[in-house]
Amino acid sequence: MHRFNIATELTERCKAEGELGLVGILVWMRLMRCRHLTWNKNYNVKPREISEAQDRFTNLLQRIYLNQPNDREIVRLIVSFVGRGGQGDVGQRIRDEILMVQRNNDCKGGMMEEWHQKLHNNSSPDDVVICEALLNYLRAGFKLDVYWKTLHAHGLTKEKLASYDRPIVSEPCFRMEAKEGLIHDLTMYLKTLKAVHSGVELESAIDSCLAPSLNNQGFATADRVNVYGALSLKLQDCLNFVKTHIGDERIGPLMEKLLESRIEIRPLLLTPHRLAKELLFLDLALASAVRTTMERGLKDLNFANPPEIMFFISLVLESLCLSTVKNEDLIYCTKDWYRASESHKSGDAQWALQTKAILDRLQIILSDRAVDLQIKIQPSAEYLGKLLGIGKTTIDTFSEELIRAGSAAVLSMLITRFDPVLRKVANLGCWQVISPVEVSGFVYSVNELITVQNKVYRKPTIIIATRVTGEEEIPDGVVAVLTSDTPDVLSHVSIRARNNLFTRILMNCFSLTCSDIGGSILPLSSLVPSISRQVTLKRKIFCGRYALSLEEFTTETVGAKSCNIKFLRGRVPSWIRIPMSVAIPFGAFETVLSLDVNKDISTKIMFLRKLVNGGDVSKLQEIKGAILQMSVPVSLTTELTSKMKSARMPWPGKGGDDQWNRAWQAIKKVWASKWNERAYISCKKAKLNHEDLRMAVLIQEVICGDYAFVIHTKNPLSGDTSEIYAEIVKGLGETLVGAYPGRAMSFIAKKNNLKSPIVTCYASKKIGLYCKPTIIFRSDSNGEDLEGYAGAGLYDSVLMDEEESMVLDYSNDPMMVNKAFQTSILSKVAEAGKIIETLYGCPQDIEGVVKDGMIYVVQARPQ
Repeated sequence: MHRFNIATELTERCKAEGELGLVGILVWMRLMRCRHLTWNKNYNVKPREISEAQDRFTNLLQRIYLNQPNDREIVRLIVSFVGRGGQGDVGQRIRDEILMVQRNNDCKGGMMEEWHQKLHNNSSPDDVVICEALLNYLRAGFKLDVYWKTLHAHGLTKEKLASYDRPIVSEPCFRMEAKEGLIHDLTMYLKTLKAVHSGVELESAIDSCLAPSLNNQGFATADRVNVYGALSLKLQDCLNFVKTHIGDERIGPLMEKLLESRIEIRPLLLTPHRLAKELLFLDLALASAVRTTMERGLKDLNFANPPEIMFFISLVLESLCLSTVKNEDLIYCTKDWYRASESHKSGDAQWALQTKAILDRLQIILSDRAVDLQIKIQPSAEYLGKLLGIGKTTIDTFSEELIRAGSAAVLSMLITRFDPVLRKVANLGCWQVISPVEVSGFVYSVNELITVQNKVYRKPTIIIATRVTGEEEIPDGVVAVLTSDTPDVLSHVSIRARNNLFTRILMNCFSLTCSDIGGSILPLSSLVPSISRQVTLKRKIFCGRYALSLEEFTTETVGAKSCNIKFLRGRVPSWIRIPMSVAIPFGAFETVLSLDVNKDISTKIMFLRKLVNGGDVSKLQEIKGAILQMSVPVSLTTELTSKMKSARMPWPGKGGDDQWNRAWQAIKKVWASKWNERAYISCKKAKLNHEDLRMAVLIQEVICGDYAFVIHTKNPLSGDTSEIYAEIVKGLGETLVGAYPGRAMSFIAKKNNLKSPIVTCYASKKIGLYCKPTIIFRSDSNGEDLEGYAGAGLYDSVLMDEEESMVLDYSNDPMMVNKAFQTSILSKVAEAGKIIETLYGCPQDIEGVVKDGMIYVVQARPQ
């Protein structure tokens, strides 16, 4: 009783804490439910009082569920650890009916009397388990080992029973002729116990919402028809079916009715309703039944029969949508899944690729949601656990156990088992080789590649990394990286791996197990011989102007990005569009920094650079921060205004001081990226003089396209020069080159047959980046496109206005559902790649945009 009264008071008091307060209540209630905390000691509590206290608490939780939509997932978790409770005679019946069981069956002494005393003193959820154990004991023919097996399965030991204020120390002993009467009476008594203590137990939850049991909920007889009528006939039929068939071996019809029941209940949960609390408990019980029924039926599923598996995945997926909030990503996946189900063609590799992409995206979503839940809950579990003296193992696995008990866990199991089937149909191997080479080395495993990027390995090493973000440098001495992550083939990290003659990345498409192999030798054929390379940076001199038009670009004033844009403009056909550009040249940063207005900042940066050169790379961030404090000279603003207006580019100053300040801040961020930790380390590893690095800034109008693409005109996976390989994402290209989670859509096209592109992977990225019409400031250093040095992606390009991330819906994307549209766009992209390669006379790495069917090329460099 006290715990529920306190929980009600605390929940009311912590409203100002929002979600954090509810998480604290969740941790506390779960620790009590799992018997890590003492419910009651040396205090006599009537079952009726416990029931009433539960009723107040659960009524409060139901109001929070209704009025605070964003907190519904946490509230559902709290409710799952609390019984329904109830006013009136619900709690008192626990006392009264045990007396009837004893009197009817002449069992007033021994264990039954000890249990009777406990029930009178402090009834708890343990009593549900004790009653179930007694029933199993009776049905097994008075076998005590069955009694103890049931208790032990739920954590009740002899010591636990003996620890109650009213201890239970005796074992059950009944007369043989009382067996049938006891089974009948205890079965009925179990329903009473569950009505109070087992809110999410399915049968009692159904009974609490259907008319025959409403007399137990304090409703007058005259109200029963009206209350019963509040539930649709369809819902009543579904619930009665579920109740009758809950144990069926053939789970398909049961799973459908469980889901149909939840769909019918959904609108009732979102509006005030007389049965609101009972319906919330019922929905929790139905969701739990979806999970347990699916787990029970897994062994009988034929995973080689896609329609059957897709049917069950769709049911579990839709049920998960009904249990979650902020679930736009799950809803879009569900829509896409139904589209894939309806378009199934046996043995169709393209269908399998599309379906697998949905599963890949679902795995990302499930993983992200699990991480989010852990971040929300685990800190409170550790804080409260320490205060309450809870064991370390219990606290360390607190969030994990919550996650594993949810519907997402069984969905993940279905996906994992179905994935190999789809891979086989799609003709995919176990591995995707992003950059092929023959190597061997000693194997070491890490969680994240970025955590060892500064390490130097003295012997050839193969790293197994769970996470590869694309923001890391590959450590010295590493000859290969194996990962179960999914970096895009044309992401910066993949390109740098291919350009580095020593290192290759391979991606495992299954779960990569790396236990028991640390330090062992893994041969991937023969070791690559060391190759001596000399790469140098030529320091560039400031040309005396702060802004240059495209016609003024030269290799002495700007980097390869700018020069390549100049080269392409006027040479490509009119249907390939090249955006107008201006640039801030090499040396402009150093000149601005040397001005009197920035004297103090210059002195600070000079001091910090000495510390960095002495080995303290933590000061790189301070250098970047100091650069952002620089003041702009009037002459830079004047010159840039003139050049942009002449190029008919939108001048950011037109939007007032605020817009120009954002532009100036973006320029400084590009300059500051010279001191990105990854870039600095990469320079040092290549023995390049970082002081010689100069940063020009290429300024372009952003094409707010429908899709962004990257083309490699020589297939990077096979080295085939007759084949173009490209990747495409929705929105801005940063989700591709920046290695955002999920895969881009990819395709290959033979140069002698560009009209027949072949899709090799469909998109599984859950996020797209979009922006309003704006300006982008691109890094264009003298250290990016050097022969023998992988400099791609080391420095930053910055939008003047921040992009907006959007959850992507592929279910009606013409690139996915319209074959004619897909072929048209992919053919145009491939043709643009071939034309640009011909102009340069060598394989090219090309970035561009598709907008309203038109092709825009924003960047090209040698592949």
